[in-house]
Amino acid sequence: MRGVARGLALSAVALVLTGAGPSRNYATQGQCGGYPATTVGMTDGACMGLVWQGPKEGQGSEGPRMPRGLLALDNGDWLVSDLGGWEAGKGGLWQLSFDRHHIPQWRKLLSGLSMPHTIARGPDGRIYVSEMNRILTLDIGAADPASTLRTVIGGLPDNRLHDNRHPLSSFVFDTNGDLLVNVGAPSDRCLDARGRGRTDTRGRCVEEVQTGQVRRHAYQGHGRWAEDSTVFASGLRNSIALVRHSSGTILQAENSVDLNDPAHPFEEVNVLRQGGHYGWPYCVDMQTPLPGWSATQSRCSQRDKPVALMPPHAAPLDMLYYSGAMLPEWRGRLLMTWHGYRRTGGRIMAVEVNEAGVPLTDINGYYAIYPRGALRYPVNTPSVRGKIITPRWDNVAGQHPRGTPVGMAVAADGSIWVTDDKSRAILRIARP
Repeated sequence: MRGVARGLALSAVALVLTGAGPSRNYATQGQCGGYPATTVGMTDGACMGLVWQGPKEGQGSEGPRMPRGLLALDNGDWLVSDLGGWEAGKGGLWQLSFDRHHIPQWRKLLSGLSMPHTIARGPDGRIYVSEMNRILTLDIGAADPASTLRTVIGGLPDNRLHDNRHPLSSFVFDTNGDLLVNVGAPSDRCLDARGRGRTDTRGRCVEEVQTGQVRRHAYQGHGRWAEDSTVFASGLRNSIALVRHSSGTILQAENSVDLNDPAHPFEEVNVLRQGGHYGWPYCVDMQTPLPGWSATQSRCSQRDKPVALMPPHAAPLDMLYYSGAMLPEWRGRLLMTWHGYRRTGGRIMAVEVNEAGVPLTDINGYYAIYPRGALRYPVNTPSVRGKIITPRWDNVAGQHPRGTPVGMAVAADGSIWVTDDKSRAILRIARP
């Protein structure tokens, strides 16, 4: 009887989503590992199921408005961070569980957060969440989780979106428990009103002292970190996508500057090292000076060059090393979400890596664009080697929107759960 009820519930979801409506909806047909299967074109051996899609604006508030980060809990539940909107105080943290018919059930744990993003379990086993201006911890098992909130790291940049282009904080725990925290750049290229570089007495961008960097907060044990930080790596415009490999390698995927040219600049994958400088705002790609900075200021020859390029304006927002059992062909690979709204976004890629977790590269490779076709990377430059696992996630009227994937997490069964913030959806990649 339980299976019959579950099937009826899933069919109801499918009927709702296949009806007439805005292109943000995911239509479904058939099953994908126990969930309604979307019609998104996937690579062979995989399908994309629809776990949940929220109602349109004004038709209900149950569940997150802009789901971003994901964390699997041991009991099968999930934590989901909700950006809420690009204004302070509209975000929250939700717990997702399922009833006996496998219908999603939402419980709001926190509200009034300012642009929350990353959720992770710390070296002490507690749950940690990043807001725009702080990293906090809480006890999700408490009767009132909000009453258990504690600020772990405070005093991070706290600006409105139009004052700070990259207000989101992200973090990753290093092998020794230290917190590595993204502090995004407050502008696109550090230029004044005349389009010239805003410099200090040394001729460097004035914003570099406090921003455009990844900071290290030393772990003091027992869920405590030093409030003061040191600069781990700099010259990084936006380091929302950070990941640590089991070998200790720290990778950063750079959201490069917003030039109007759809074919330039390319996004970057960087291996971060202590004291490294990765080029922002002086140059992009492998060694291309940016407009507004003279050749003497570009310092391209002195920067730590990226290990690989990604498509221009792909906007990588998350990375993880896949270790699940369900999709063994991807085991050990680096999965990336490309959130960008231009022709290269709306994709998830499985990147081949070496034993240290560093991406393998191609020379003179190509990258796909929507609605169809491919373009070439710059001549004689390294580009990420791998496979797009969502090759047909462009907008298809009446079927599905173009994907805007943000966060990923691997479930106990090896399936890959993904948030789509613009379509207000939770998706699941699995075996058909």
